[in-house]
Amino acid sequence: MSQNPETLHGARAELLAAAGRRERWARPFPPVVGTAHAASVLVLFGRLDSKPAQTDELTVAADLDVLLQRRAATLSSHPGQVSFPGGRREDADADAVATALREAEEETGLDPAGVEILATLDELPLAASNHVVTPVLAWWRSPSRVAAVDHAETVDVFRVPVAQLLDPDRRFTSTIHRMGRTWRGPAFDIDGTIVWGFTAMVLDALFDATGWTLPWDPSIERPIEL
Repeated sequence: MSQNPETLHGARAELLAAAGRRERWARPFPPVVGTAHAASVLVLFGRLDSKPAQTDELTVAADLDVLLQRRAATLSSHPGQVSFPGGRREDADADAVATALREAEEETGLDPAGVEILATLDELPLAASNHVVTPVLAWWRSPSRVAAVDHAETVDVFRVPVAQLLDPDRRFTSTIHRMGRTWRGPAFDIDGTIVWGFTAMVLDALFDATGWTLPWDPSIERPIEL
């Protein structure tokens, strides 16, 4: 019998519990207009290398990092943005999990054998590129070496400490002005690397659902230069 995540302790258990709190995932994602393509991203949390090995129950959010990458500036969709590893589903992929793991391996070189899948989250529309994206929440039990595999697609791969993402001084509201409208969303400034858009919205929702979010000031706005 599987254990009830609500009765467990530690960051892994909190992620498991958050996956079941569907109401916390409500976000104003613009709908896709026209044909939507299925895609997946891998939202992969692991223990910081600087932290001594410990059990899941003793691992707290401050001990974690999350795997992110920077897309090549020459790509037609979301050029230069920081994102989770992931991409469009292929016919050979059995499901959203298979897509996320395949894309992550192709883009970062990670070993899927060291990844424990915690949950597949609700599909989210990504109107900017006409995709419907399934975030696949995962726990990095045995981290492997990662780096940008194909520089035509990914120029950098990095593990960001969750403590930095939760730091209120690193958080702000991004603004984008298009066609006479202003779009606002959560964003993170990690030593000059800006995480915004879809990736920031997923992280923001996940941190709220886990209860990890620290009070921050959404009235601080900064424009995003595309």
